[in-house]
Amino acid sequence: MVTVRLPDQMEAQLQTLTEIENSTKTDIIRNALAEYLEKHLSEKTAYELGKDLFGRHGSGDTDRSATYKERVKKIIHEKHSH
Repeated sequence: MVTVRLPDQMEAQLQTLTEIENSTKTDIIRNALAEYLEKHLSEKTAYELGKDLFGRHGSGDTDRSATYKERVKKIIHEKHSH
């Protein structure tokens, strides 16, 4: 069993929420703690955290890392071929 001390304002907000949701303080705190633990204990890799962001704003080239030397040579050649 765990006892938690809450500031007066938080206690009042929790009481209001119990009335709005027709629930108990225990249920609300239990659900909030379950969400917190799930968020903080999930073992996601850096890739998993950002996978929906990767490639969203790219130029469309899927092989940029494989062709960078050719692209750099082309740019240098174009710059000095005047």
